[in-house]
Amino acid sequence: MKKTIANTTIEIGRGDIASQPDMQAIVNAANAQLLNGGGVAGAIHRAAGPGLEKECKPMGPIQPGEAVISGGHNLPNKYVIHCLGPVYGKDKPEDKLLADCYRNALQLADKKEIESIAFPAISTGIFGYPTKDAARVALETIINTIPGLKYLKTVRIVLFGREDFEIWKNALDE
Repeated sequence: MKKTIANTTIEIGRGDIASQPDMQAIVNAANAQLLNGGGVAGAIHRAAGPGLEKECKPMGPIQPGEAVISGGHNLPNKYVIHCLGPVYGKDKPEDKLLADCYRNALQLADKKEIESIAFPAISTGIFGYPTKDAARVALETIINTIPGLKYLKTVRIVLFGREDFEIWKNALDE
């Protein structure tokens, strides 16, 4: 599923965020300390190797909505952009903080002249953000941010499960 906005293609796909060899950068749904963890953070840290945690440790902690960048280490990607998404029902206002994650990651990527970036569904796992609402906030933010970017040509949302893929695909159609 694809849509083009101002010469940038938004793609919705299924797969493993840590296996996106055609992307210059991937986004980590990080924990505040930027350390190895469960879910997306665990998958990325395992694939990147111990050097990622060593590089990230001095950058933490980060706040919800904030984004920082590191090297990709053993990943096929040059960069990893780490975002701390909001915990649904705890970090307020959730929609603004989630939008900040996507916007800050995109702007950081553009500042580094990154042309392709892959995102997971930030905050929808253990952080409890409802998938349909998260997809709407994320896609609206991506679409509104793209026209202000110079370098980004591809934004991919990588979803692990079929149900999440269908929800995001439908949100992009709207």
